[in-house]
Amino acid sequence: MLRILIIDDEAPARNRLRRMLADAPAVHVAGEAATGQEALQLIPLKEPDVLLLDISMPGLSGMMLAKMLQQERQAPAIIFCTAWSDQAVEAFECDAVDYLVKPVRAERLMLALDKARRFLAKPDGAASGSFLRSTLGGKVKLIPMNEVIYLRSEDKYTTAVHVGGKMVINQSLAELEHEYADMLVRVHRSALVIKKCIRGLEKSPDGHHFLQLDGCEDCPQVSRRNLPAIRKLIRELT
Repeated sequence: MLRILIIDDEAPARNRLRRMLADAPAVHVAGEAATGQEALQLIPLKEPDVLLLDISMPGLSGMMLAKMLQQERQAPAIIFCTAWSDQAVEAFECDAVDYLVKPVRAERLMLALDKARRFLAKPDGAASGSFLRSTLGGKVKLIPMNEVIYLRSEDKYTTAVHVGGKMVINQSLAELEHEYADMLVRVHRSALVIKKCIRGLEKSPDGHHFLQLDGCEDCPQVSRRNLPAIRKLIRELT
């Protein structure tokens, strides 16, 4: 059961969200707040799992509140519900799970709640960096890190190959390798692979080696430099 706190300075907006949540499965509205300051007082009392948070509010704004909660170990998951369509990048820098533009649609809200469930289900709670983000073309898209298969560098771009397809992201391979060192392994100067997705190693007639991956038809090439480490990893995985 997701406990939800609705935070918006406009009563009609709060009422609209409450009506949409009335038919949602496994959801309980734990309370409402009309200001960020009021929300700060309610969070320890209501212990919500998720905040439906407006950005523009008098006094303590939603963005300011989200940044304050980033410092907390057991902070709720945050879904921004706002009339502002141009602050998504800053919102995701606050570890937001999703960013909904008003008027919020019920089906879009349900998808955001599903993301919050996955976010909260992680062993370390609502950890920073749970999602890869793309902001190309002015649109923000998220892909959960646990759905990524491998990452490759092409020209100036990094492409994440995941269970649902492919997505160009903003981070470099070097940044990703450092941030997700426990999940990723370098196989080539232009490719990182999720360790748990490795199924095997095959050698081509011309002597090059390629990885076989679960959930993906692509076979990233393994460089000679990285081949010993990959062979060792495969032995450990099997």
